[in-house]
Amino acid sequence: MASRKQVSSLLLANFLIPISILVFARGFFPYKPFLSGLATYEPMSWGPPPESPFNKVVFMVVDALRSDFVYSDQSGFSFTQSLISDGAAIPFTAHATSPTITMPRIKAITTGSIPSFLDVILNFAESDTTSSLASQDTWLAQMKEKWKSKWARKLVMYGDDTWLKLFPGTFHRSDGTSSFFVSDFTEVDNNVTRHVPEELNNDDWNTLVLHYLGLDHIGHKAGPKSPNMIPKQREMDSIVKQVYEAMETKQKLQSTLLVLLGDHGMNDAGNHGGSAPGETSPALVFISPKLKSITSGGYKAPAPFQENYQYYSTVEQSDIAPTLAGLLGFPIPQNNLGAFIPKFLDFFPKKSDRIQLLMRNARQMMKVVVATFPEFNKAGVGEDCEAFLSSLNKVACGWREIVKGVADWKEEEDPEPWLKAMNKWLKQAQQLMSSTASNYDTSKLVEGQALGFSALVAATVAASSTILVSVKNCYPIMLIGLLYGIMMFSSSYVEEEQHFWYWTSTAWVGLLWIRSARKGRLTPRLLAMSSLIVLVSMRLARRWNQTGQKFAGEPDIARTFFSSHRLTLWTLVALTYLWNIQSLTTKGFSRFPQLAAGAIATTLATASITFKLAFTNEDSPELLAGPAKSMAATDSELGLSLITRARIAFMAIGLSLLYTLASSFGHSKRPNPTMHTLHDLLTLLLITQSRATNIPLLLLLEIQFYTLKDLDLSLVELTTTSLLMQYTSFFAFGGSNAISSIDLSSAYNGVSGYNVLAVGILTFVSNWAGPIFWTSATNLMLLRLKRKGGNDLLLPHLALLTMFVAGSLFFVMAACTVLRTHLFIWTVFSPKYLYSMAWSLGQHLAINMSFGSLLYWIGSKYL
Repeated sequence: MASRKQVSSLLLANFLIPISILVFARGFFPYKPFLSGLATYEPMSWGPPPESPFNKVVFMVVDALRSDFVYSDQSGFSFTQSLISDGAAIPFTAHATSPTITMPRIKAITTGSIPSFLDVILNFAESDTTSSLASQDTWLAQMKEKWKSKWARKLVMYGDDTWLKLFPGTFHRSDGTSSFFVSDFTEVDNNVTRHVPEELNNDDWNTLVLHYLGLDHIGHKAGPKSPNMIPKQREMDSIVKQVYEAMETKQKLQSTLLVLLGDHGMNDAGNHGGSAPGETSPALVFISPKLKSITSGGYKAPAPFQENYQYYSTVEQSDIAPTLAGLLGFPIPQNNLGAFIPKFLDFFPKKSDRIQLLMRNARQMMKVVVATFPEFNKAGVGEDCEAFLSSLNKVACGWREIVKGVADWKEEEDPEPWLKAMNKWLKQAQQLMSSTASNYDTSKLVEGQALGFSALVAATVAASSTILVSVKNCYPIMLIGLLYGIMMFSSSYVEEEQHFWYWTSTAWVGLLWIRSARKGRLTPRLLAMSSLIVLVSMRLARRWNQTGQKFAGEPDIARTFFSSHRLTLWTLVALTYLWNIQSLTTKGFSRFPQLAAGAIATTLATASITFKLAFTNEDSPELLAGPAKSMAATDSELGLSLITRARIAFMAIGLSLLYTLASSFGHSKRPNPTMHTLHDLLTLLLITQSRATNIPLLLLLEIQFYTLKDLDLSLVELTTTSLLMQYTSFFAFGGSNAISSIDLSSAYNGVSGYNVLAVGILTFVSNWAGPIFWTSATNLMLLRLKRKGGNDLLLPHLALLTMFVAGSLFFVMAACTVLRTHLFIWTVFSPKYLYSMAWSLGQHLAINMSFGSLLYWIGSKYL
């Protein structure tokens, strides 16, 4: 029996883990202070601000509009390219800083500032309102204020409802659409487009925001090379044409500026959130007939292929806010860190107007710099600014030179040298502020690490008896934890973490083979066959989904092989369902007559597979082939929605689960089939929540499970195997340490509207399907070991897992602290910390500790 000290230590360790996570997060992800209030024009010696060339703006955001989608010769934006060639459109590539997620990017676009990385979490928490920009200065607020005293000009928005959450009460008319229904390519955009003709005829607005989501959804579901991508680009191009032709023909739209842009791009796998070139390179196009007056013959379109997606000139996404301020005639937002795009200075022929625009931009940015660095006014004292090594000193010294140059400038002098110097200073100040990623609370970082280390000590105490009794068996799991922790200090290893688990798990299987051979657990032939089966299945799983940064988008089984071998895919899917039916029939529902058991299992599988077929028919119809395509076509005639189908499948599984638990009491058969039933029902749920291309992976996991089960593993060997298989299967299913790999395709199965709990659970289950499977499989092996005479197996198993989790969390926090000034802190280490949170709180506490313990307790009742 476990001692009270060990139980208390285990509970203490798992209590300290979430506390340490929260404390560290408070120091690592603080909210940045913002200058309050709306900016106003300051009086300047050059007189009033220059007259703006535009008075209305149509701000058209196409989610995930990567630069090559508009500019390359493979683009569907033929009309937009014709405008670029004619000089009616000026193209840019807008650099989007990480995290490349919609909410932070909208913040950057509207405020001109750099959002906190914490907005990644808020982006997924759709119900969150703490990230609202209602009280902050944005170009939307400035447009609303500009027309407030003249005419009741309105702001209108259609599309992604993130805008409504960020700007509550800002828009007079709106129609929001949830961005997480990623299976919808059509209605989500039609809901926006249906409003466009009416609004082009209205004359009561100054700002029309359109945010289209369909292209992003296609990317998430099938990648940038999906056959749906070009038609969607043509559809978006037709909207540009519709708006532009209205600008040409309608008098009230003569001074309207159309801005076409992406909030972010996408990588070769169709995802975003990280810092790959495709993710950080969205298109940005300013469109208006008036632009012909400042362009000479336009630009070459389509543009030559650019491997790094840097087409035409590259600007920062934060440059949009001050540029709109100059072109539409309002003060630059208070917290802006962007620079007016020099090309548009040509709209202002007066030399003093050009100087005034950049000087207002510089003064506004200087206020932000001073607020961040109170020592700014004393910094950079000296004559040669280039001699200073400190960026702050260079910026401060440069500012003094610019102020002096402006004071000495005369109207008859050429302003170009001064304008170039000012643009250079703006970029230097922008770079200085961009490098100031966050104001870390060092004390909270230290406290979080201390709590994490305390959790590690408590977990080690809980596992001490197991370690002391079997040091030889425990050294592999301790070595794995140590090597994993050291690996967290390297950005390259964090990005490609999957290789650590692939190679470690392979080496572990080899070690198990040696140990089993020495102990004679199986005959040499059976042992060799078992090891070969596990190794081959692991090799297949390794190539199933290419993940990480280096090989993302490279050929793999899920996307490349199955796209051209669709019959093979659905044959494997069918085999996975048949395996599940057979297991439920012979083991799970063995309390029933075989015919009845088979009928129940077949009914459950049918509910699931009809949903998957209907889902794939809507989501990725190009994957359907043969009987699967015929079944999907026939089944679609029933007229049932995907939501209804998913609910039927979930309800069938849920009712079977409840009946299994209720009927298990007093069941005399030994061993009781309850645990196998629960495992098979859970597997069916995981199949339902997985992409069609990942369903056969669960068949591989089942084969691995049944093979490993026969090796007669000891407790420590079993725990080590469970840990390795949980992490290996996570990456095999396509997971990584990049935000872009989060799969949202199954987040709304059975859900008609946003529900933070339901969507959160469904998202976690679909992304952690492999680890959840191994938690259940491990419990079956633990119960089997207990039947053979083992005592008190759960506590040492959980203590060893907790020791690894606490140790890995501590190392990740230490790496984030030590490397907090590292170039990749926000692109590599911060996402890794978020994933550590998910592993610790979700997989460990919720699944291994809570769900796994419950399964073990239920199973122990019926041994």
